[in-house]
Amino acid sequence: MGLFTKDIKTMNDLFVHQLQDIYYAEQQLTKALPKMASKATDPQLKQGFLTHLEETKQHVARLEEVFKMHGVAVKAVDCPAIDGIIEEADETAGEVADKAVLDAALINAAQAAEHYEIVRYGSLIAWAKQLGRNDCASVLAKTLEEEKATDKKLTTLAESKVNLRAAS
Repeated sequence: MGLFTKDIKTMNDLFVHQLQDIYYAEQQLTKALPKMASKATDPQLKQGFLTHLEETKQHVARLEEVFKMHGVAVKAVDCPAIDGIIEEADETAGEVADKAVLDAALINAAQAAEHYEIVRYGSLIAWAKQLGRNDCASVLAKTLEEEKATDKKLTTLAESKVNLRAAS
């Protein structure tokens, strides 16, 4: 289903569709993060991916909670955006021979996913509030804060050492 199909007629329809989209995305990331951790050579980066994997499992559980709170079935819809981000990360990782450069590429790929998630969660929170679902918004806000914190950690790691190593 395309984003602007006849199936999305109301703000509620849009909210549910985007819940399904981010649910799929989070599930895909639970599969991608262990692979990214196994490719990372920087110990802090490797541990960061594994820590975020555990957070991502919590994100999936929170989304299931929001589906139930909102009274709709827990369901995922394909998310071509996250599939593309993960596919690009896999392709790039396969092309980088220098391990220091690979770590920089992995951070870039992880941040692409984080930024996608930050946008989705931000919209979902705004829409939940508009729909009078502050309960759903507050659950989603916990995840948004974790996504922003992960993005910040990745930036710090990249700027403090990974990018420097990759450039030398």
